[in-house]
Amino acid sequence: MGLASHFQRTNATDSASTTGSHARKDPLVMNMSHRPTFGQWIKVTWIDLVTMAIMGMIGLAVFKAHPAPSRSFPIYFQNGEIVYPQFAYPMRNEIVPIWAATVLALVVPVSIFLICQIRVRSFWDLNNAIIGLSYSLLTTAIFQVILKWLIGGLRPHFLTVCKPSVQQGTGNGLQQIMYDRRVCTGNQNEIDDSLESFPSGHSTAAFSGFVFLFLYLNAKLKVWSNYHPAMWKLIAIYAPILGATLIAGALTIDEYHNWYDCLAGAIIGTVMAFSAYRMVYASIWDWRINHIPLNRAGPFNGAGTELEHAVFTRQAGWGVASGHLGAKQHVADDGQQSGVVASEGYDQGNSSAPVREPMGGTGNHARADSENIV
Repeated sequence: MGLASHFQRTNATDSASTTGSHARKDPLVMNMSHRPTFGQWIKVTWIDLVTMAIMGMIGLAVFKAHPAPSRSFPIYFQNGEIVYPQFAYPMRNEIVPIWAATVLALVVPVSIFLICQIRVRSFWDLNNAIIGLSYSLLTTAIFQVILKWLIGGLRPHFLTVCKPSVQQGTGNGLQQIMYDRRVCTGNQNEIDDSLESFPSGHSTAAFSGFVFLFLYLNAKLKVWSNYHPAMWKLIAIYAPILGATLIAGALTIDEYHNWYDCLAGAIIGTVMAFSAYRMVYASIWDWRINHIPLNRAGPFNGAGTELEHAVFTRQAGWGVASGHLGAKQHVADDGQQSGVVASEGYDQGNSSAPVREPMGGTGNHARADSENIV
């Protein structure tokens, strides 16, 4: 009787707790297999759109602001020799303007995302790809404009646009060879720009966009997965990296940036791209699940997941709804948790991610039909 009464009291408490929890408004969990209405999409995306707008306005305000630090720099030694000739290059036109680098980093990936939808055919995959790319580009832009504003540095053509007017011994520091921008007689806007060399905005934009595209293509083409892919896929995923490197390298030819500006920009852009991709997809390097877009409100459990076939390639059973994903359910020892049968000794019995199995057919090789070529 004591146990029975205790069980009844526990059930009553649980029921009251459940009733109270239903009073709260649960988050909207979208069905990732279907396209939402515009209203549903706004409900789950509005906070990102507002955040992007706010960050964009902050970034624009910082971009328009004058450089914060009063940087000192030498111009001439006492014998009249230029101290740092690497800052005395002529001012030239940019090979790739900053607006072009930004447009390329946005338009090229989005175009590839759209092309991949020929086979992927998923609204949420396209949504997550574009939203993730926006995360990467905007966060990178905010990061680099704040660094330019608060840290900055001298561009290779700084002395040319500064047009310093100095007399020997009128500076400060040791032997009075150090000056600040007050000795500059050139165009003030050009001087402001030439004091904000670090980090390279071109490099951050290019690497944030193209590294994100690199990760997307690797996941959709399954270049590093469970089969031997064709060489063109390796070329395809590294083409964006080549493009970003060319944009960054061009800045050392037109003398708009120092090499370390470009390196810092590449590192910042790459870090942001990796971070943004992992926010919207289930993994970066795990080839079993790195192509699966994440749901905003529902956790990823890996077993029989929606959009587990959202890939471009059709080799080794990938991208075929009736393919050979090892989506075999099993009941865990506690009788509550379901997962996927592990293979190859990888997290035996614990993995909840889809595991690939060998394709059917005779012998050890899959059939060589037209659907299994790319």
